[in-house]
Amino acid sequence: MSLNTGMRSCAKLLRSSGAILPNSANRGFHSTGVKRMGGGHGHDEPYYLHAKHMYNLDRMKYQALKMSLGVFTAFSIGVGVPVFAVVFQQKKTASG
Repeated sequence: MSLNTGMRSCAKLLRSSGAILPNSANRGFHSTGVKRMGGGHGHDEPYYLHAKHMYNLDRMKYQALKMSLGVFTAFSIGVGVPVFAVVFQQKKTASG
């Protein structure tokens, strides 16, 4: 009986506190403005650490070696991971 009375008083308290809460809520997306690092081209030299032509692959030092190693690494991962997964799965199935 006292539990029922307590529940009623709690419900009344919650209903009355609802008037305190604001009626409107902002449910939209919000973001702050973009911070600019300087004038001109969108960067200042002290803060912009990348070289002006850092993505010119034809001017890269040791281009043949780096590209060969990159392609070999990507190919090895692309072949090695599935092979390892198949061997691991077969080993799990055989032991179980």
